[in-house]
Parts: sequence; structure tokens; C-alpha cells
Amino acid sequence: MDGMSADHIFNDLFVLEMANNHWGDLDRGKQIVRTYAKIAREYNIKAAIKMQFRDVDNFVHPAYKGDEERYIKKTEITRLSFSEFQELTKLISLEGCIPMATPFDENSVAWCESLNYPIIKIASSDINDWNLLRRVAKAKRPVIISTGGASESQIDAAVSFFDQNHLPLAINHCISLYPSEDSQLELSQIDFLKSRYPNNVIGLSTHEYNDWSSSMLMSYAKGARTWERHIDIDDGLYKVSPYCSLPHQIEDWFKAFYKAKEMNGLSPSTRRKISHKEKNYLENLVRGTYAKLKISKGTVITRENYDQYFFQAIPLQKAQFSGRENIIGGIISKTLEPGDGLFVDGISNLDALRDIDPFIILNRGRDGERDTAMKKNDQSTKGKQQVYMSKLHLRMV
Repeated sequence: MDGMSADHIFNDLFVLEMANNHWGDLDRGKQIVRTYAKIAREYNIKAAIKMQFRDVDNFVHPAYKGDEERYIKKTEITRLSFSEFQELTKLISLEGCIPMATPFDENSVAWCESLNYPIIKIASSDINDWNLLRRVAKAKRPVIISTGGASESQIDAAVSFFDQNHLPLAINHCISLYPSEDSQLELSQIDFLKSRYPNNVIGLSTHEYNDWSSSMLMSYAKGARTWERHIDIDDGLYKVSPYCSLPHQIEDWFKAFYKAKEMNGLSPSTRRKISHKEKNYLENLVRGTYAKLKISKGTVITRENYDQYFFQAIPLQKAQFSGRENIIGGIISKTLEPGDGLFVDGISNLDALRDIDPFIILNRGRDGERDTAMKKNDQSTKGKQQVYMSKLHLRMV
């Protein structure tokens, strides 16, 4: 991923965290990889399948080896060898996903390098483990950090560190509760992170278990662009933790992602493109300009006499002025009777009214009796409108 921007690396990246759910069984790990890689391909998702690396011999203090404490016990009984991780890595790549890992110690970073992993993840617990972070920085790879439980100053320090080392960094909002209740998700922290670190891609690493759509819709709308969940399979051999997702739930997650993109639309930095359908609908609600009383040919429209001479009402007809146009200074080209609409051929000096776009006026509104009659019988009027259009087009160009 050399030379690639952080946006290109991290945007729309889904990290599927296998963690230790292989339970030290290479075949089970391969089954997890094949299951989720297939789903990622079916949904055209940029997916990384992530493992956890620990140098188990040195990770657990000698005096505590064999301890029954949950973290120590699970670390020891789920260990895989480097060669087994090599096999998993090769399979992940062959199945079309990105191999990725969280190293929990310095020696494990070397495994990431040896296996040529393109991205390294830093767990929430290690966000300020400076020995580990310095070793990760030497690997010269893009990094994702999770921020569960970290203070502002701790996150600031980590972000500054990777910035000084010129490494692309994504920052995941994370609640380190396994599982997390909906009321604990604090998705507003995505807004906080985007505001505080505007130069970094912000993501969501989540451990919720109630549904797989709501937080995706909300997080995408808030600006998260990378996501992470734990994955597992239910083969009847091991209990699936409630914070882990099963294949059908990941499918729901991916579907919600596409729905979020569809609903969110384009970039928030530019005004959206307004469809013809929407324009046409709104134009039917715009009021046209009509004469209140008889207005003689040659009358100059002023701010003082506008309300005396004109009123606004529906419908707006084709080629008719509305309240949107500033026609102050216009000269009436032919006498108007009470109730007559004011159309583009009703002003003799259209080319002097600099803020009027005749193309919009001539192509909006409904076809009325006047418009139909003009098309059939009044070719001179139609020709006059075309002359006005040509003049104004030349002036605008």
C-alpha cells in the first residue's frame, strides 16, 4: 500500500476480527476464513480478516503459566504456530481478503512484517504502550487504533506519535465492553473524533449484540468510514460469545452499509445535484406573476409600483415570471389586462435584467391555454421569445 492515501487505504474497510475464535485449531480457523470471505465477495466488500498475535512463550510471565485466569488461560490454549498463521494468511489472500493482525507484543510485530501484512491494528489496551508503538512504527505500515477507555490526552498522544512517524492512521471509536448494550454505544463520539482529528479516517469498532443495522446507519451518517466486528461460526463445538457475529448477521451488516450509502448520498462538501423530478414538483408550487389592474404598454416596473400592479398566484405557466425573478426596471411591452400573466414577451428590455435566466423561465411551469394558443397561432410572439433568449444567452456567455 505504499504511496496510497489514508482515505484509499481505510475508506469502506471492514475488519472481521477472528481473534482467537479458531481455538488453536487451524482447520476451524480456515473454516472461518472461507465462510466470511465468501460473504465479503458476494457483497463486494473490502474486507480484512484479522487475527491476534502473541508471543505466548514470553507474553505470560513464567510464574503465571498455567494460571486459570481467563485471559491467561485462553491465550495459552488457543495458540497457533507461526507456520499455522502462515497458512491462514495465504488462505485469506487466496480468498480475496486482506490479511491483518493485532500484535500484542514486540515479537508479534515481526510476524506482521514477515507475513507482509499491509495494515496493523493496535488494541484499545495498548494505545499508549510505547514500547509496542515504537516497534509498530518501525514496521512502516498503516495503522488502525481503537480508543476504548482512553482519555483525550492518551488519544492525542497516540495520534501525534503516528503523525510524527508519517504513518497513515485510522481512529476507531470503541466501547470496550463485551458485549455492549445499545445504551452504551456513545456513537456521538464519532462526531467528537472527526472534529478533533480532521485529518484522520474515523471508524467504529463495536461489540453490540442487539442488531446489525442501526449502528451502521448512524455511524455512516456521522462519518465513520471503517468498521470492525468480531466473527465466529456456530459449529456446536464452542460457545459463541454474544459480542461475536455469525454469518447471517454479517450479511445484515453489509446490507445496512449499502443502505447507509444509498441514503447518505454524495459528499457533504458540495451541494447535491437536484433532479429534474424534484425541480418539476417544486415548480408546480411556485406562484406566477399576474396583473392586478390594467398596466399600459411602456410602464416601467419600480419597487414603488410593483405591489400596486402585480400579485402572485398559482398556477405558474410556461414562460411566466414568478416571485423568484427580480423584474424591477423592466418595461411593459404590451398592455396587460387585470388577471393577465406577465410572460417573458411582456417585457421589452429583458436583456437589461441581468439576474434573469430565460432558459429556466421558458422550461418550467405548466402548459396553459395561452401557451397552447401561442404555439398554434402566435408565431411572432414565439419568435420574439426566441430572440430574447438568444440575446440573453450571448450576454450570459
